[in-house]
Amino acid sequence: MQPDSREGHWAALMQASLRGDAIAYRELLESLAKFLRMVSKRLCNKYGVGQSESEDIVQEVLLVVHLKRHTWDQSRPIGPWITAITRNKLIDALRQRGRYVKLSIDDVLDVLQVEVTDPVVETYNIERMLGSLREMPQKIVKSIAMEGLSIQETARRFGMTEVAVRVAFHRALKLLAARYNEENT
Repeated sequence: MQPDSREGHWAALMQASLRGDAIAYRELLESLAKFLRMVSKRLCNKYGVGQSESEDIVQEVLLVVHLKRHTWDQSRPIGPWITAITRNKLIDALRQRGRYVKLSIDDVLDVLQVEVTDPVVETYNIERMLGSLREMPQKIVKSIAMEGLSIQETARRFGMTEVAVRVAFHRALKLLAARYNEENT
């Protein structure tokens, strides 16, 4: 799939998901995850971030896409929106490792080959959605998605195994997605 057709496919899936099509949303996330894994591994290699961080970056980008999908301006290309999220999560990973590297959006943009535009970003009541979770899943999601800690750092913080944190994180995301879909259908 060429970059332009991939972006068109993603845009169509995102539009369908915003209309409540759960199958389209699942297909979008699966397609994005596959693409993001490739991009994340390449960028982690380029900037000296361990491959173990690559999957964390992918999961964090997918979380942001999920939580902020309503902010995507459908009149604009989806590629730059996803690219900006990916760039920011890579920068977060570099900062967490104590490395401050200027990362040009062109380093991420080249894989999509689309023009960069600044989408209008609206706010959403994330705290209300997170408040619907039990205490520990809520703390885990906040730690990873909002504070930018890695799975490993979150596990240390809460005295859990990395596997337990990943499972709790993914279950919390699934629950948030279901609750979001209930509210918006």
